[in-house]
Amino acid sequence: MIVVFHASFKKRFRKLPPKVREAFYARMEIFLLSPHHPLLHDHSVGRAYPRHRSINITGDVRALYTGSADRVIFMLIGTHAELYG
Repeated sequence: MIVVFHASFKKRFRKLPPKVREAFYARMEIFLLSPHHPLLHDHSVGRAYPRHRSINITGDVRALYTGSADRVIFMLIGTHAELYG
């Protein structure tokens, strides 16, 4: 699987606290092995972001992505309120 990070994702990611960035890397390891692993709580966010899915990074931080089984693009990362509020 090819993973790409959109410029908006990169910009937001750089501003996250180090512990959240570490949590993202840990979740990415799981995602690469099994994208729909229950720990990720992978789900569609079609109403707010059509054709996007979300995975949980921490209790409140989510990463939004789009793509296919071969290639995914992580588009945004942030708290639930930042993304949906």
